[in-house]
Amino acid sequence: MSFVESNLALGLLPNQNLEILLDRNYRVSFLVATPSFKTKSDYVKKPIPEIGFQGIWSQLFEPEARGATLNFVAYGGKMDEIPESAVAFPHQKGNLYKISCKIRWREEDNVNSERYIAWMRILHSYMKSFVSKSPREAYVNYRDLDIGKNNEDGYTTYAQMSTWGRKYFKNNFDRLVKIKTKIDPENFFRHEQSISPYFG
Repeated sequence: MSFVESNLALGLLPNQNLEILLDRNYRVSFLVATPSFKTKSDYVKKPIPEIGFQGIWSQLFEPEARGATLNFVAYGGKMDEIPESAVAFPHQKGNLYKISCKIRWREEDNVNSERYIAWMRILHSYMKSFVSKSPREAYVNYRDLDIGKNNEDGYTTYAQMSTWGRKYFKNNFDRLVKIKTKIDPENFFRHEQSISPYFG
């Protein structure tokens, strides 16, 4: 399909005429009425072989994948010159691209949400041999609670935090823990996967 047709597909309007893209007042009802989604991410350091993509395509033909998008965001170039310790975001040098996979479903289909989430987890499991390892890296802006989260009582061990902290921040995780402990020892700024202060 052409680039312009792909915009219709990404907007879940594959059967619409291209003229719909000229209507500034048009609202995509599926997106407006769909707050439910799950996203996962990966980083790729070596090209995925053709057979790997065949497995991905077969998963994308599953009925649950109707609201799925799989994006490959190119890295490399100037980004390859930035060492991971230069900034908190370490996923620049050495990556060919980032993959983000998102599955969305209609609000009225929330009763079947586990079907869609299970599909996402199966695809993510399939991808493990083609993506970064030790740790399997992830993009922090697509928070994925499957890889761990803080305890509800506010106390989270260093070992617990490191399960997602190393995936998001690699070797910068320790520096970020030290900064958090110094700047916010009471852990005022927090969410399910925030870095907690550590006084060990």
